[in-house]
Amino acid sequence: MAILATGPIENSAVGGIRPTQQVTVKVINRDVVNTSTVLIQGYVLDGTRTLYVSEAFLMAANGVLTRNYFANLDAFEFIFTTGGAAEAQVEISVWGKQASGQLVDAHRIVVEELE
Repeated sequence: MAILATGPIENSAVGGIRPTQQVTVKVINRDVVNTSTVLIQGYVLDGTRTLYVSEAFLMAANGVLTRNYFANLDAFEFIFTTGGAAEAQVEISVWGKQASGQLVDAHRIVVEELE
C-alpha cells in the first residue's frame, strides 16, 4: 500500500476571491494487465482537520479516472492510498482551477511532487 499526499495547500482569498474553487484529480493506472485500488481523501484545514471527501475506486488495467471536488476553502489537503497488483503503476495529479476552469499554477501537483 502506498500513501501519497499533496501536503497542506494554502488558498487564502486575494481581493475577496480564493485562487482555487475546484480541484481536479486525475488517476492513471499504467499497468496493462493488473487492477489497483485507490482511496481519495480530502481534508479542510481550518484550525482542525476535517474530512470532506472520501471516495474509493477499483482502477481497471490501463484505466484513467478524473474527479472534480469543491475547493473554495482557505486551506485543504488531499491524501491518496493505492493498493493492489498495479499499485506501482498508478500515477496521480492534482489541478487547482478557478471558477472559470482556468488552471491555478500554484495549485498544480504532478505525480513526482506528491509526498
